[in-house]
Amino acid sequence: MSTRPAPVLASFVAVAALLVAPLVASPARAEAPLQRVPAARVCMVNDNLFPKDQIPVEVSGKTYFGCCEMCKDRLASDASLRTATDPVSKKQVDKATAVIGARPDGRVIYFENAANFERYQKTGAGS
Repeated sequence: MSTRPAPVLASFVAVAALLVAPLVASPARAEAPLQRVPAARVCMVNDNLFPKDQIPVEVSGKTYFGCCEMCKDRLASDASLRTATDPVSKKQVDKATAVIGARPDGRVIYFENAANFERYQKTGAGS
């Protein structure tokens, strides 16, 4: 009398595939949607949203925002803090002119335009 492990193994593999598939499939949006926020509410050094307007920093005719005197000084002196990478287009964007979206945890993401913000909302970064 021989045992038939193949059907049992096939059943196990099928169940495992059903359990693992949602983990490896890329859903349209696994994260909570972003909230579009005004630049004045963002510290552009630590890239966090605040409940009130931040300290404006004028550089070359553009306005950036910092949460404290240290961030204000850093924005004025360090050009790398005034740019970010758009997660959709992968292009460098100026934080002073970017469309800004905040995650539920208060972290922000910068976009070069509203179309990229909307695309990110629907499909995720770089999709």
